[in-house]
Amino acid sequence: MATPRLELRNVTRRFVPRRGAAPVTAVVDVSLSVADGEIVSLIGPSGCGKSTLLNLGAGLDRPSAGTVLVDGEPVTKPSPHVAIMLQKDLLLPWRTIRANVEFGLEIHRVAAAARHARANALLRQCRLDEFADHYPHQLSGGMRQRAALARTLAVEPSVLLLDEPFSALDAQTKMVLQQDLARTLKDTGKTALFITHDLAEAVSLSDRVLVMSPRPGRLIEEIAIELPRREDPMWRREQPLMAHYVPRLMSLLHLRDAA
Repeated sequence: MATPRLELRNVTRRFVPRRGAAPVTAVVDVSLSVADGEIVSLIGPSGCGKSTLLNLGAGLDRPSAGTVLVDGEPVTKPSPHVAIMLQKDLLLPWRTIRANVEFGLEIHRVAAAARHARANALLRQCRLDEFADHYPHQLSGGMRQRAALARTLAVEPSVLLLDEPFSALDAQTKMVLQQDLARTLKDTGKTALFITHDLAEAVSLSDRVLVMSPRPGRLIEEIAIELPRREDPMWRREQPLMAHYVPRLMSLLHLRDAA
């Protein structure tokens, strides 16, 4: 079998607060893998450790036990092969949209001509080429998130880690951005681990959905999404099978019990 792009093996993360307080266990014995070109969504109640797992995958944190690997190599620090996209776009307000997209390439000391060409291509792909010389405050929230996606893709990562990137957007903009993301991931063949609280979003975007328990987070279910056309989440939302997956996820999360 091919080596997974991203793999967590028996990962546990405990945090020790200051002043002698008891340790807090965020996640326990989590094992998961994401294959090349696959999109996997991670869902679970607030505080179950989803973002902790993303931080471990990005090399921004270290597990208390277990191993994190990217392309079969242990992750011990931030990896140039992994990029993370958050709920907030975090664009630099004093830089143009093009300059924001080029930022990671500058850090990697890519030549100016190559930076410009890469940024311009991504801005066209993300339908922002007419706004390349604008500043973040001149763009809508959805456009800023598209710019953040272009910036994330600019460094050509093997793995994208997405932490609720559309949760702050209105429903219509969110669906348009989901469509943009799905098509971009399909066209580029990228691998992604996606955190969301939106169950329909998880189903419409993913090859598989992993369900976590309340804290300390454990994986309690893996659901393969047997719908074609992953690059077209709007089409997926219209399919009768959506009415099977979403209630099943609601049941696993005990949402009716909490209502």
